[in-house]
Amino acid sequence: MKNKLNKTINLQLEGLDGNAWSLLGTFAGQAKKEDWTDDEIGKVLQEARSGDYDHLLQTLIEYTN
Repeated sequence: MKNKLNKTINLQLEGLDGNAWSLLGTFAGQAKKEDWTDDEIGKVLQEARSGDYDHLLQTLIEYTN
């Protein structure tokens, strides 16, 4: 998994609800607060949903710090 946008958000994934939809929603909300465009957020979410749960986590890890 490569960060194609060369951007990250400030989000600590550890300790969050582990439900996939909850993680995606939390990521999207924080990215919006950090002025990411809807297109940028959509690309990350689409990539995260393109595989299994492990792929989702690895994608979100790649785009958070």
